Amino acid sequence: MIVGVGIDVVQVERLARALQRTPGLADRLFTEAERATGRTESLAARFAAKEAVAKALGAPGGLRWRDAEVVREPSGRPRLVLHGGVAAEAAAQGIATWHLSLSHDGGVATAVVIAES
Repeated sequence: MIVGVGIDVVQVERLARALQRTPGLADRLFTEAERATGRTESLAARFAAKEAVAKALGAPGGLRWRDAEVVREPSGRPRLVLHGGVAAEAAAQGIATWHLSLSHDGGVATAVVIAES
């Protein structure tokens, strides 16, 4: 059964400016593995995914950005790995499965997340 759905869009250039303007922002938002992608479009899609996860959970307080991590399976498919407060909240809501879709085109990155019990 679907427990929650989240969607978010991020303007790639806006994120790029924020990362340039604010030292350490990338470290606060992204795990080391996520930062290793090196492409602003990929980071924007991952940030949109983190926002979409929060929305699917009902936007509870106390969530940390790096507790929702987007990893890439060998096939290239993106997958969510949850840690800390995000993992605890998902467990409390009975979420067992996450579905994730990422895209970026025309300077906009998007993510859709479906949380399923």
